Amino acid sequence: MSGNVRRAVSPSTGAPRPEARPCDWPQCREEGPHRAPRSRAELRSYRWFCLAHVRQYNAAWNYYAGMSEDEVEDDVRLDTVWRRPTWRLGVAARMFHFNLHPMGDDLGLKNGARRRAWGRRPRTVEEKAMVVLDLQPPLTMNAVKARYKELVKRHHPDANGGDKASEEKFKQINQAYETIMGSLVP
Repeated sequence: MSGNVRRAVSPSTGAPRPEARPCDWPQCREEGPHRAPRSRAELRSYRWFCLAHVRQYNAAWNYYAGMSEDEVEDDVRLDTVWRRPTWRLGVAARMFHFNLHPMGDDLGLKNGARRRAWGRRPRTVEEKAMVVLDLQPPLTMNAVKARYKELVKRHHPDANGGDKASEEKFKQINQAYETIMGSLVP
């Protein structure tokens, strides 16, 4: 126990209460059960006061004391977004695979060019499956089924004379379809 801690007497029972804190206000002999932060730099370090003195301390305490107007503005701005980073409008969209070019891509260049332009590879299994099926969010079951049927017809081994590359692509398409359909079912 520190030297600051003293035993106070409970008014109802008269028994001593352990670890009652004295009020930190100079020359106050009351118990200090109410906490207040020491400073802006030490928000989790407290001073302990009686009710009258904690009210007086809080009325006089200014979190922004000693800060310039620019520092206050920066701090308020951080609090408005819960101290999370933000991006300009449109910048965050590059992190996702949105179909920014609605024109058809008969040569199949769009996915590779988009991935290189954004510098990001799909991270989740569902994102990888969407790349295999060349789908963009939001996904519906009908859109997934239609795309699956189109790709199966194009890459089925029987339609390609048993070509090993088509067979491998066919396996990837089936696995991607199962993954996406599994994530769409509630």
